[in-house]
Parts: sequence; structure tokens; C-alpha cells
Amino acid sequence: MGHSPASVVAMIRPMNGGTGEQLRIRYHRDFDGMVSGAVLAHILMEQGEKPLLKSVNYDERSGWETFEEGKRFALVDFHFHPRAEYWFDHHPTTFLTEELRAQYAPSARWSWDETSPSCPPLIIRHAQEHFGYQPPDRFMEAAHWSDIIDAARFESVDQAIFGEDPALRLMRALTASPSPSWVDELGTALITETLSDVALRPDVEKVYGRAARNRDKALDQFPPTVLWNKGGVLFYDAASSKIRRERFAPFYHHPDVSYAVGVIPTRAGFHITCGENPWNQPTNGVHVGEMMEEYGGGGHRAVGGANPPSLAEAKRLGEEFAVRIKDHLARA
Repeated sequence: MGHSPASVVAMIRPMNGGTGEQLRIRYHRDFDGMVSGAVLAHILMEQGEKPLLKSVNYDERSGWETFEEGKRFALVDFHFHPRAEYWFDHHPTTFLTEELRAQYAPSARWSWDETSPSCPPLIIRHAQEHFGYQPPDRFMEAAHWSDIIDAARFESVDQAIFGEDPALRLMRALTASPSPSWVDELGTALITETLSDVALRPDVEKVYGRAARNRDKALDQFPPTVLWNKGGVLFYDAASSKIRRERFAPFYHHPDVSYAVGVIPTRAGFHITCGENPWNQPTNGVHVGEMMEEYGGGGHRAVGGANPPSLAEAKRLGEEFAVRIKDHLARA
């Protein structure tokens, strides 16, 4: 059932007490999050807001209680925060504590749907229902690709790695982003431009070229990083900063495995990553995100990660994680 214009404005009227303070839309720094930020910005601009897009990543989870303290903000495709004026997410591990989980209740401004493959479709559906929003075709196209990218619904590993569609070129370019502010610039462009428009920008073409070279190097570098491949599970060590990372390299080189677990570097330390092979899914798989919670991380059913305190711990716990999955597959 639709809403009257008056009721729509009442539901999404700014919560700034008339101060005119700008709303910051904090979005997860990937394709899914970037599109989510653009969609929410467009929705709110129709109601008179002038939002600013600014990405967020997992390093900002420390000190979560004071995140954006004293400022107006929305949060999309990222952990729940009770001070967010608007919040939309689809991650099953979105609540950092049970206390935060208890503070969530669905509303016109907050929505969580862990069954949604990505976040933009969730925001669009919610805005249609609660705000009477009519999404432009460019957002429906972006939401379609967001589902494919975030849920790894690619037709093949070749499409995932070498795909040339505008959305896939943007996805690839983000892996070589020169700065977080550059991602904000692209997200802001997507508020009014199509995926094709943004993908054809000269700066995107330049960054995409660098990202494609990184991809090719990563594919060449991956085979020696494999430590073992047993029982449908592959474990690799790509912790060296000299090794390029390609998300689907394990399945490109080893299409027979069902899971790949690896150790990779981050700006802050080291990361354990685990992914299910979208093109060779097990019939008796595990919930990777829930398992990663035991290691201080999280994720979805088919992909997740954690950040141990040291390289030695990352290697030890990463192998332990891989062995647990291998043993599960053997028993089930």
C-alpha cells in the first residue's frame, strides 16, 4: 500500500532538529556498499537532504561506541549502530554485541535482511514500501549486478575474473583504488550517472588497467602459495606483501576444491580468509561466517574472514580452520 506525500515526508524528515547539519552516508568500501550509498543518497536527496558519501571499513570497528559521535550519519552495508539515522544491511554477523542486537527493531529508517544477496535491492524495496520511492532504471541495473558480485553468482570463474561488463570493470577497479576518497567520488557519480558512464571515466579506465595487471600477476603468483589441497579444501599462505591477491584464483587454478582458506596481508596486519567455490559447492557445507565468529571475525554462509593479532596466529588459526572444514566434509 502506498503512502501519502505528507506521511512520506514525516517518516524521513531529517533528525537534526532543524540545524541544517549535513548527513554523512557511511558505506562499506566495495561495489555493493558503494552502490548502496548512491541509492540511499538519491532517495534522501528527493526529500531535501544534501548527503555526503564517505566509505567505512572494518578498521573503524574499534571504538564502535564513539563512531561518528556528535554527527548525523547513515550506515549501509555495514554493522548496526544505534545512532544511525538510517541503517540497512544484509550481513548475518552485523551485530557486534548482543546488546546492539537488542537495540535493533525494524522501522521506516532501519532494515536488516540477511536473506538478501546484497544491500542495494534491500534499500530499494524498503524505500518503495515505506517512502513511495520510484527507482530509476540505472539503480535496478546496479542492484542486479550487486547481487551477482556480492553473492558470487557469476556464470563462471572466467566471468568473475575477466568479465568486461561495466559493473565488473568497476568491481575490478576498486581493487586498485588509489584512495578511499576516490571511491567516494565514484559513489557520488553513481547517484546521477549509469554504471557505463562511470566505468568509462578516464580515471576509472586508468585504475582498471592497473587492476587488470595486478590480476594477471596474482594468477601467476598463486600456485606456489598453496600449502596443501586435501578433502575438497585448499589452504594457502599469501601473507607476503609481494604477492598480489585475486579472490577467485584458488578456484581458477583448482576448480575441484569446495573451499579455499588462506592467509593474506592487510594494512593493519594479517587476515584469514575463507570462501566457498561458487562453481563446485559442497552438498554438506559449513556456515563460514558463523565459524569465523569463533575467531573474532564474521561473514556470510559462503565467505568470511578474521584478523588474528599476529602472522604466526593467522597461519596457525588459518590452518586449524581449514582442517575443521576438511574434517566436517569427511564426516558429513
